[in-house]
Amino acid sequence: MTDGVDRTALRQFLLGLAQGMNASAESVDRIRDTMTDVAKAYGGGDADFVVLPTIILVETGESEEARVAIRSATNASFRFDQIAALYELIGQARTGAIPPLDGIRRLNEIGAMRPRLDWFTRTLGHAILTTGLALLLAPTWQGVIVAFVLGFGIGLLKLVRSPTLQLILPIAAAFVCAAAVFLLAEVIEIGDPIRLLIAPLVTFLPGGVLTTATVELAAGQMISGASRLVYGFVQLALLAFGILAAGTVVGVESRSYEPLEATSPLPWWVAIIGILVFALGNYLHFSAPPSTFGWVLIALVVAYSGQWAGNEFVGPTVGGFVGALVMAPVVFWIAGLRHGAPSQLTFLPAFWLLVPGAAGLVGLTEAVATDGGLTDFVAALVSVMSIALGVLIGTALYRVVHHGAEEIVQFAVALPAPDETTSTPRFWSRLTAPWRRSADR
Repeated sequence: MTDGVDRTALRQFLLGLAQGMNASAESVDRIRDTMTDVAKAYGGGDADFVVLPTIILVETGESEEARVAIRSATNASFRFDQIAALYELIGQARTGAIPPLDGIRRLNEIGAMRPRLDWFTRTLGHAILTTGLALLLAPTWQGVIVAFVLGFGIGLLKLVRSPTLQLILPIAAAFVCAAAVFLLAEVIEIGDPIRLLIAPLVTFLPGGVLTTATVELAAGQMISGASRLVYGFVQLALLAFGILAAGTVVGVESRSYEPLEATSPLPWWVAIIGILVFALGNYLHFSAPPSTFGWVLIALVVAYSGQWAGNEFVGPTVGGFVGALVMAPVVFWIAGLRHGAPSQLTFLPAFWLLVPGAAGLVGLTEAVATDGGLTDFVAALVSVMSIALGVLIGTALYRVVHHGAEEIVQFAVALPAPDETTSTPRFWSRLTAPWRRSADR
């Protein structure tokens, strides 16, 4: 341990950082890697960690001097402005640039941050977010209008700070939205009711949870991965229950849950507008920092383009895989830029755009309500797995390229600088100068 660093303060600082990353929906293997880097920066190379979605343990010291700190992780989730502030703090902690006590105070400030935007703007942002996704999912303009109204209503409900309401909010939202859509489907042309329901319920869908769970399982984090997987499927089941309950009350026949073919699809250019509107909605609803809007939009465009290419040239099952495969390196590249955006801030909207949770919700609802829906549910599971696999491979490719570039930099820096007395060509100095400056930074 570096002289002057309080072990107790460092343990609490590490716990707070891990808890904040949990609230940012980060995977436990990446949390552990980050905590290891931070501990080494403060001379705590002997630190050990146990990170789970609901509990965090940090041990520092050796043998008789070892001390353990424990903290229960809550189900709180950070807004985008809080995520950006947290990862800025993590960047400082990786280099030991901030004392642990100051870091703890900064963590408390981040947890207590008030939204940058007012309540009406954030509610409108939820409606805009819903509209953008509806432009990609719903086949009619009438359905897009219905999605906007429902999205605004759900945004208002999410403002109520009641633990009881937050517990039942997914079921209540699914019930209200489904009842409204089923009733309106009788009088106006809204297209496929089940797919339209995805738009206002998107922020409740556990797409990111299911994908993170699969990635954690592949990384060997069995406890965390299995628990997240079960949690994600329970969330899907609750949403499906709300939809089916509304259908029972309204009197919907089982065939109404089956997917419908688009009778009058919207023009192709609507998808471009949908992505832009979806990015704007995320920016407003989650109070994202102004500098991150462009980065989120780039990640969404890349993810959607990859998914579209996979659907068109291979098949729907592979579409999510291709989208995740091309999106993951771009997200990490953005996070590595000096003025980029944290990976979680661009990952989460892209997950919702790829909609693995939406596919699971449609499949589960059809499986319960119809005789042939089980096939659709299995296809949805395959879709979730393909997206997770795309994230895994895309992340691995980025790391290979990134580490290869680092090795080139280290090799260039290790070379002796040429001088006027050697026969080494002068262009070699110019060639290696950018690498040397990068290494100095």
